[in-house]
Amino acid sequence: MKITPEHLARDAYVYIRQSTADQLINNPESRHRQYGLADRARALGWETVIVIDDDLGRSESGVTRPGFEKLLAAICEGRVGAVLAIEASRLARNGRDWHTLIEFCGLVGTLIIDEDGIYEPRHPNDRLLLGMKGTMSELELSILRARSLEALKNKARRGELFLAVAVCYVKAGNDRIEMDPDLRVREAITLVFTRFAASLRGTVRPLSHDGDAQQQGRRARERLDRKLPRPSHERGPRCATDARHQGLRRSRLLPRLRR
Repeated sequence: MKITPEHLARDAYVYIRQSTADQLINNPESRHRQYGLADRARALGWETVIVIDDDLGRSESGVTRPGFEKLLAAICEGRVGAVLAIEASRLARNGRDWHTLIEFCGLVGTLIIDEDGIYEPRHPNDRLLLGMKGTMSELELSILRARSLEALKNKARRGELFLAVAVCYVKAGNDRIEMDPDLRVREAITLVFTRFAASLRGTVRPLSHDGDAQQQGRRARERLDRKLPRPSHERGPRCATDARHQGLRRSRLLPRLRR
C-alpha cells in the first residue's frame, strides 16, 4: 500500500483548475468532478482535506497561478501528504511546471493521486509513468493548438474570420457583420466621410468648429503638454530644433521663451 501513516498525518490537497472563464460557464460538470475529489481523499483515510480553487478561470498560458504557487509552497514545507486531481497532468499547464511538481513531491514524499491511480514520485516506475503522462498531455495540447490555428487560417481564407469589426459595424452571428443599429453612430460616420477633404485636418477642423471633436482635441492637447518639456534657456535651442516639435516652435515654445 503506497499510502502510509506518514502521508495520512499530513493534509490532502485537492487542486482544482479550469483555464478560462468561458469554461467556468460552459463546463460546470468538470468543476463538480474536481470538487468531488475531496470525498475520495476522505475515503482514502485523510481527515483534513484542503481545496485550492484560486486558479479557476485564470490558469491559461501566460497567466500567473496563485493557487499553484500556494500548492508548491505547502509541498515544500512538508504539509502535504497527497495532491489530488482529476488527471495528474492537469496539475500543471506545461512540462516545466509538471516536472517541478514531481521533483518537489519526490523530495518530501508527497503522493500524487488521480482517477487512474496513486503515484509515489520517489519510486522509479511511478516517476516514469508520471513523466509520460505529462509528456502525452503536453503533446495533446500542442496538437489541439495547431488544429485550432489551422481552422482560424482556413476561415480567414474564406473571408469569414472577424476578430474585430470596423467602426459603425457590429457582429451579427458568427459569420456576418451589419451596420450599427444606433442611428447616431451611423450619422456620425456618414458625416466624417461627407466632410472628408483629402486630409485629416480638413475633416477634423469643421467638426471642431461644430463642437463634435472639441473634447477629443482637448484631451490630445493635454497629452501633448505632458510630453513636451518645459521651456528653459538650456532646453530652448534643443526644443526649437527637435523634429517632434515641428509646427509648434513658432506658435507655442518660442513665444514662451521670449517672455
